[in-house]
Amino acid sequence: MLKTLSARVGQYRKDSILAPLFTVLESVMETLIPLLMASIIDDGIEAGNVGHVYQFGLFMILAAAMALLFGVLAGRFAARASTGFACNLRADMYRNIQTFSFSNIDKYSTAGLITRLTTDVTNLQNAFQMILRMCVRAPVTMLCALVMAISISPSLSSVFLVAMVFLVIVLLAIMVPASKMFRQVFRKYDDLNASVQENVSAIRVVKSFVREAYENEKFRTAADNLYRLFVKTESRISFTFPSMMLAVYGCNLGLSWLGAQMIVGGSLTTGQLTQLFSYVMNILMGLMMLSMVFVMITMSAASAQRISEVLNESSDLHNPPQAETEIPNGSVDFDHVSFAYQKGSGAPVLQDIDLHIRSGETIGIIGGTGSAKSSLVNLISRLYDVTEGSVKVGGRDVRSYDLDALRNQVSVVLQKNVLFSGTILENLRWGDKDATEEECERACRLACADEFIQKMPDKYETHIEQGGTNVSGGQKQRLCIARALLKKPKVLILDDSTSAVDTATDSKIRQAFREEIPGTTKLIIAQRISSVQDADRILVLDDGRVSGFGTHEELLQNNSIYREVYESQTQGGDFDKIGGED
Repeated sequence: MLKTLSARVGQYRKDSILAPLFTVLESVMETLIPLLMASIIDDGIEAGNVGHVYQFGLFMILAAAMALLFGVLAGRFAARASTGFACNLRADMYRNIQTFSFSNIDKYSTAGLITRLTTDVTNLQNAFQMILRMCVRAPVTMLCALVMAISISPSLSSVFLVAMVFLVIVLLAIMVPASKMFRQVFRKYDDLNASVQENVSAIRVVKSFVREAYENEKFRTAADNLYRLFVKTESRISFTFPSMMLAVYGCNLGLSWLGAQMIVGGSLTTGQLTQLFSYVMNILMGLMMLSMVFVMITMSAASAQRISEVLNESSDLHNPPQAETEIPNGSVDFDHVSFAYQKGSGAPVLQDIDLHIRSGETIGIIGGTGSAKSSLVNLISRLYDVTEGSVKVGGRDVRSYDLDALRNQVSVVLQKNVLFSGTILENLRWGDKDATEEECERACRLACADEFIQKMPDKYETHIEQGGTNVSGGQKQRLCIARALLKKPKVLILDDSTSAVDTATDSKIRQAFREEIPGTTKLIIAQRISSVQDADRILVLDDGRVSGFGTHEELLQNNSIYREVYESQTQGGDFDKIGGED
């Protein structure tokens, strides 16, 4: 974990070295000030030597100014190093997340990833800054003060050692259990963020069903759980400061009592006692700083572990050593394919699928919800890898292709359509960043999107809100289809992507596909028989197995599931009664 995190310091290594260096110089300057003050008292004020007072007073001012300068420089470099470290962490995490396969993404909740990129990174940033400053300043200050105190009076210095041992025992008793609590706290942060994200993203549904009170109660419960755990943790940590004050006052009382006796006995001067009081404060403040660092490190340890998990997570989909970049044609073959989302455990969602689709064919895919239609087509673009068997595109196993090359030629319009904030043109050019406006317009005509775009005030420059909230479901689907067509793919997969458009528009889209892109293999998942009955062949899936594969007429004659679906839809039945949930 430390190796993973330290590698993200990167270009800020110089700042990470200069910050503790100037911190050491600052601590040394501060250690000299009590020594100069003792000389002013003993050799200046008590001896009546005004010149000595002025001379050493000037040295004190100079030492304080140097300490201030070194402190400012140390703070500046520590701030640059810690913020740069946090920036690198976020950038590397985000970059690594982009490489995740669907199975990798399934391991993490969206809220959990957001917490890692925000709260957890901020915790590490603060901890790193404290390590660069306080973790250096406190030991150096304590060491210098202890050496100076021992040089003045070894017997009185034993008071410091007793206080230090007491504080170390107390801090360990407080912090070790607290570290476990902080790990629980950040898991509660995930729950809280998940509640916020779910509510905000589905706010229209919440308001439509008048569930604001329920969602408020759900959020309040998550917030209260976090509150109670934080209070419990902070209550334990709150004993740190009283313990520190007990040690400080105990040291002052011990020094006052023993020091007064030594002054009376002539073995200690007033200036030396004043010097010792300064050093005891330096030592105990050093311990206080270390306790603060310990608290922050305890908090950030859980964050560090969570961040390292994301940084060390590697995609389970990799390009082969000599990856193919050219896809000969759009033929698709499933050779006895089985697939499970959890390899080695869990029931397979696809079992022994053996299909052979010719390039340029239009294939309809139909089946009850839960029949694994989406799982089947996700294997073609290698969003997941098969558990058994092989999937071939263009006669070659998809695992032999470069992933980018494969996905550029196998275009998928997923079941959940997503548009991004920006203009319509910017969204369309996700399919081809170099596409001209004419190419975008042609793709939109094929997807029957041009007709509603032309009615908008700014046409193709119309701004799309985040998530496409200012366009209807059917318009969003047609824009996503047009975006996929801009890739000029050899295989086009529509995963129930026309469910929100009317049947007339659906028919126009299919006719445009037949006439304009006859060489592209088209796989159309649909719930409506009317969307697939004109396909060259239709695949019927039932519980992850092939129930039938043939033309509309053939399936009506020899496939009871297809016939039942057809009759239920033509006679007003409910197709979704067949099967579970996909």
